[in-house]
Amino acid sequence: MNIVIKTIPHKEHRYETCGDWFYHADGTLEIRVSKMSDWRYEFLVALHELVECFLCEHDGVTQATVDKFDKAFEKRRKPLNFDEPGDSPLAPYRKQHCLATGIERIAAACLGVCWSKYEKEIESL
Repeated sequence: MNIVIKTIPHKEHRYETCGDWFYHADGTLEIRVSKMSDWRYEFLVALHELVECFLCEHDGVTQATVDKFDKAFEKRRKPLNFDEPGDSPLAPYRKQHCLATGIERIAAACLGVCWSKYEKEIESL
């Protein structure tokens, strides 16, 4: 198993997102997270992406399926709409995304992160 987690400038993502996961041809899993003001926020996004990825893999939801849905969702996004693509009832990885969010919330509580402040920073990216 080879996993690389990188913090990057927000504008360098493959599409509009604060966290992304994808596999390289050699099988390396790469997780990219937007640079934020607090390392805990970056960790929480990375944790979410890691959990979501492995749950998708376990359940047979491919990276291509997730990417296709996310990119189409972002193209249809209306201004000032901060919905997560994975929360959509149409998301093919909704179950995996919601479980990852639950784990993310537990970790946030353990780290003393105020969820509303965390969400505001993500929305401001």
